[in-house]
Amino acid sequence: QVQVVESGGGLVQAGGSLRLSCAASGIALSMNPLAWLRQAPGKQRERVALISSGGDTDYADSVKDRFTISRDNAKNTVYLQMNSLKSEDTAVYYCRVVTNGRLYWGQGTQVTVSS
Repeated sequence: QVQVVESGGGLVQAGGSLRLSCAASGIALSMNPLAWLRQAPGKQRERVALISSGGDTDYADSVKDRFTISRDNAKNTVYLQMNSLKSEDTAVYYCRVVTNGRLYWGQGTQVTVSS
């Protein structure tokens, strides 16, 4: 059974940093692409970062040069390092992994950036 669990959210002041973690079980993250997405109140869910099985990364324009996605294969965990946070980064952040044509989502972690 595949499970993904996010952690690391919280309240931070604008300009601060947070690191989110997405730990997986039942699946090897090194072999499957994983994305971080976020959903702010009243807005559609948007993808902010992606890491492929080969380690290639992609970012939304709104977070480029501020967010970094990385993977620790030994821990089977993907991270999202978020720096220079802005109030508009406030959202629930989700990780999503794709395997065998199926999507698996975590429960989400709240990130709140105060201005």
